[in-house]
Amino acid sequence: MAELVNLKDCIVSGKLEDAKAIVNEAIAAGIGAQDIINNYLIKGMEEIGQRFEEGKAFVPNLLLAARAMKGCLEILKPLLKDASGTSLGTLVIGTVKGDLHDIGKNLVASMLEGCGFEVINLGVDISDQQFVEAVKKYNPQIVCLSALLTTTMNYMQNVIDTLVAEGLRDKVKVLVGGAPVNEEFAMQIGADGYSSNANGAVLLAKRVLQAC
Repeated sequence: MAELVNLKDCIVSGKLEDAKAIVNEAIAAGIGAQDIINNYLIKGMEEIGQRFEEGKAFVPNLLLAARAMKGCLEILKPLLKDASGTSLGTLVIGTVKGDLHDIGKNLVASMLEGCGFEVINLGVDISDQQFVEAVKKYNPQIVCLSALLTTTMNYMQNVIDTLVAEGLRDKVKVLVGGAPVNEEFAMQIGADGYSSNANGAVLLAKRVLQAC
């Protein structure tokens, strides 16, 4: 169908309603959900991420693209229940205790989901025990910690220490990010990696899984 070729461009340009309309038409035409995701949605998210890296797109563009992608995924998810899983891996992500900022964290979560990861978004103000419980429940390969405040970024250390105490640290990779966080801080607290932006987080997640 001719309209399907426009789906990637709708994601890149953040046209939510147009993207959803194309997805519904594709489903009606018998095109598989996984085909739509792999060949159009993910490719669209990868392109907007690359444009961001090159300085050709900005945070608002990423947010619009992520919103369009998420709207399409909501339509497609029910059709994926019996499909063979092609997920790149499972991640748990959350903003640490004491911090209520979620825009950046949600953008990272949407980018990861759009690029093929199964993402468990715990929300904001998440304690070390809540992260531990999520690791036990969902058995993720990666835990992503976010903080926007210098007063809360040190809580990331608490989360890592508790994962160690619970015997879970060796089972997951811990990635950190947020405005006050940097590479040096990530290494200091024993994290496995740091990214300053959403597209970098996707690349980092793929890289650490390949290293497992």
